[in-house]
Amino acid sequence: MTTHSSNHPSVDAHVLARFYINGQWVSPAVPASLGVINPATEQEVAQVARGTAEDVDRAVAAAREAFPGWAACAPAERARVLGKIHTLILERKEELAQALCLEMGAAIGFARAMQVPLAAEHVRVARDLLADYRFQTLEGSTAIEREPIGVCGLITPWNWPLYQITAKVAPAIAAGCTVVLKPSELSPLSALLFAQLVHDAGLPPGVFNLVNGSGHEVGAAMAAHADIDMISITGSNRAGALVAQAAAPTVKRVTQELGGKSPNVLLPDADFAKAVPLGVMSAFRNVGQSCSAPTRMIVPRSRLAEVEALAAATANGIVVGNPQSEDTVLGPIANQAQFERVQSMIEAGIAEGAKRVCGGPGRVPGFDKGFYARPTVFSEVASSMRIAQEEIFGPVLCIIAYDSLDEAVAIANDTVYGLGAHVQGQDIQLARAVASRIRAGQVHLNHPAWDPMAPFGGYKRSGNGREYGVQGFEEYLETKAIVGFGA
Repeated sequence: MTTHSSNHPSVDAHVLARFYINGQWVSPAVPASLGVINPATEQEVAQVARGTAEDVDRAVAAAREAFPGWAACAPAERARVLGKIHTLILERKEELAQALCLEMGAAIGFARAMQVPLAAEHVRVARDLLADYRFQTLEGSTAIEREPIGVCGLITPWNWPLYQITAKVAPAIAAGCTVVLKPSELSPLSALLFAQLVHDAGLPPGVFNLVNGSGHEVGAAMAAHADIDMISITGSNRAGALVAQAAAPTVKRVTQELGGKSPNVLLPDADFAKAVPLGVMSAFRNVGQSCSAPTRMIVPRSRLAEVEALAAATANGIVVGNPQSEDTVLGPIANQAQFERVQSMIEAGIAEGAKRVCGGPGRVPGFDKGFYARPTVFSEVASSMRIAQEEIFGPVLCIIAYDSLDEAVAIANDTVYGLGAHVQGQDIQLARAVASRIRAGQVHLNHPAWDPMAPFGGYKRSGNGREYGVQGFEEYLETKAIVGFGA
């Protein structure tokens, strides 16, 4: 890898130019490469191999050949290998964190504290589920068997690169499936480190395969492939729809975790001095580049001025800068296209008449290079405005006022999305009642701790299927009924 600091991760040059197929690092069928840009400097830091449909064919053939043996492998043995993968992620935490910092601008402290440890948790959960999951149950005289679905094509995004890889790979291989992974071409370095890690953990050849490349080339080939039994994609709504269309002729299972515009409802009895700062930081976590980020703060109209002051103080206190610095809270937006998207949406908010409480367009002062967006808060936002309806995927928060609880719920549900939601209030019975009325796959009450067992997925255009925990594991299983089994 061409890098500019001894802190940068060591991805071997021969690995950058290759794919991981059938337990080996192999060259692409047609020599081609993709540049990897460091968003903090806007400089190219590496070139990785760029795949084609031919490379997908090779990876799928390896996965198909490996499937019968891995599916027949005892759950305890699958758990043993997952345990080794979990151990290696933790042992190589610093190398992985440095890769995330380099490829998508994650602040190094955030990468160490969140991106890598939470990724490891998905592997731990998958390992632990195998200890007591019942793959066969008896209902009357009928046996219900849960069997691995087969070869799974996994398409992961650039915003939580390692975290989303483990959220798919771990339950898939725990279930007895074999996989072909296409990581985002914008943040592929952590994926290559993960592939080496899986190899070192002793996973049998063909169980895990990786092909880098673009969505329209490698992703489309995977979605349409007749020998792939299931596609799991995390990405944009556009990408999710294209994958579903390409997958339709082969009638494979498609699970999608797509966009979001998550509400954060502050009930009148909430502790505003605590809830508002936490809400701002939740919305801006990972520079706002999270599909479930609570970017619509819905507050009582009578408390609007107080909320604005608290939100501005919080946003203005966030340290934005060099992601390698220990003091940095938010690094740059992960890539140029997304930076430009965030800038255009901030301009749209101003043009539509939203009140700019802090931040605004342009780079963070002091930076003439790097995709550093200013943490921005808008108030007096109407639910019909673009900034309230469209996913921005950057550090931009919309404050929307309500006059009644019914109106607050209506605003929360006034979106084509339904991925996540938050409710804040000291009357827990009321908070629970409001949560039950919000059309979203996951609702957080009073900023609880992250729960890796809580199923995660969307209503409406946020997708279908679930990830994490038992429900995420079961997405990779088929159901077979054997009638008369117990007669």
